[in-house]
Amino acid sequence: MHAKVNYCCVKTTYYFVCVPSQETEDSFITGYTCNSRERVVFTVLELSASFLHSLKKRRQKKEGPTAYCFGGQCPSKGKGGSQSYEENFYTCGCASGTYINQLWPMESVEQLTLQADKFGDKGGAKLFVPAGRWLTGSFDLISHLTLWLDKDAVILGSTNPDDWPVVDPLPSYGRGRELPGGRHKSLIYGQDLTDVVITGNNGTIDGQGSIWWSLFRNKTLDYTRPHLVELMNSAGVLISNLTFLDSPFWNIHPVYCRFGGDLRLFFWMNSQVTVKKVKILAPLDSPNTDGIDPDSSDNVCIEDCYISTGDDLIAIKSGWDEYGIAFGRPSTNIIINRLTGRTATSAGIAIGSEMSGGVSEVHAQDIRFFDSYSAIRIKTSPGRGGYVRNVFVSNMTLENVDIAIRFTGTYGDHPDDKFDPNALPLIEKITIKDVIGQNIKRAGLLEGIEGDNFVNICLSNIILNVSSSYSWNCSNVQGYSDFVSPEACKPLKERIFPEHCSDCYNLSNHLQSSNNQTRGAWLLSW
Repeated sequence: MHAKVNYCCVKTTYYFVCVPSQETEDSFITGYTCNSRERVVFTVLELSASFLHSLKKRRQKKEGPTAYCFGGQCPSKGKGGSQSYEENFYTCGCASGTYINQLWPMESVEQLTLQADKFGDKGGAKLFVPAGRWLTGSFDLISHLTLWLDKDAVILGSTNPDDWPVVDPLPSYGRGRELPGGRHKSLIYGQDLTDVVITGNNGTIDGQGSIWWSLFRNKTLDYTRPHLVELMNSAGVLISNLTFLDSPFWNIHPVYCRFGGDLRLFFWMNSQVTVKKVKILAPLDSPNTDGIDPDSSDNVCIEDCYISTGDDLIAIKSGWDEYGIAFGRPSTNIIINRLTGRTATSAGIAIGSEMSGGVSEVHAQDIRFFDSYSAIRIKTSPGRGGYVRNVFVSNMTLENVDIAIRFTGTYGDHPDDKFDPNALPLIEKITIKDVIGQNIKRAGLLEGIEGDNFVNICLSNIILNVSSSYSWNCSNVQGYSDFVSPEACKPLKERIFPEHCSDCYNLSNHLQSSNNQTRGAWLLSW
């Protein structure tokens, strides 16, 4: 039973804290006073403290979670070490020295969930993660919540797959992305949420993905690997000022995020999902560690990010073959500004290959990729159906890139043998302009689908220093070009100006500015 404590909110320089007031209420957090849009703050230690006694009993009965040292699992007593329970953390006395690891019991998040509904009309709740290393399995977020990681705070994903529950596959995929059946739940998960902020003072979310990469490489996975963050059917999401490290699979996956929440938010919330000022890191050979993958989502803004991983830095998706066609939710209005990164095996910005629900109105500008395999790539295949249209990329700088622009119409990779090979994708109105590149091996490898040309591909003001004598290779594509060096391939040689301006997509009349896109999510942050 919690003590009778009343809380009131006090705003400090950096965040809100809750301090005890007079004992007048018989509940965990009630009777608080907060101004509109302020959030009642819980700390991990505060929430954990109420569960320490029960965890200790569970541990004594060998029912509780395993304690871990920073360097690995503690040896059992009699094998060079001992385990003891003290206040807010477990201590592990290991042969190599003494380590302290702080466990984040999931009951703390469940308690927050039970209380948060009381705070929704007064700004919601805020979970503050102080400096330290916090080990956890998958946990769910709630609406009107800020998850804040302080400087030197690290949320560590468990290395035990049992701590990542198996959930149903996405209906637009029909199965797990890697294996038939379900998939492991992401480390941080939310569904049907409104007004959610994941941010901090440059804290870190570490998926400890190497164990999962080994399972993948050894072909010993039972289910599809988990993401670090997945938010489904949600709106008013802001992710910022954090480092994401070593995800088991894709890092940030907003899926089915379309406005469907409180109508009071509709008039000033223009972006369903905003990801800004984040750093996403994984080894360059780590498998499928995509950075940010908007999937069947509207109004997504990504800006001021640095990404270096083992797969596509950003991959825009919308479902897989017949399942994506039947589900029918496109990704549209995707804005990418000021992105920097590298990928040794994949693309800086990719569309697909899962694009069966359609992708349109994509705007990317002020981009820099270096030491990468490709910069811009569209991936699709017979059987995908869907469309990719109205894509505009501008102001891109490339250094040490193998292929600047790549379109692949025969990517393959189907969920099962039920796909319709006659379901051909429509790829049209792709504009790429204002690009400079140094030490580029090939300017473009553009391969459409026989009998299904990719059309109205427009290239303008592109200057690349290319080392290969075969700078362009194009098949089953049609389009136009102006001021491109090396000179574009024959199917794209016809001039844009003046006859074909209307055939080339120009985004300025179709999308709102980045400032308007992000305004709503920032207003929601408190």
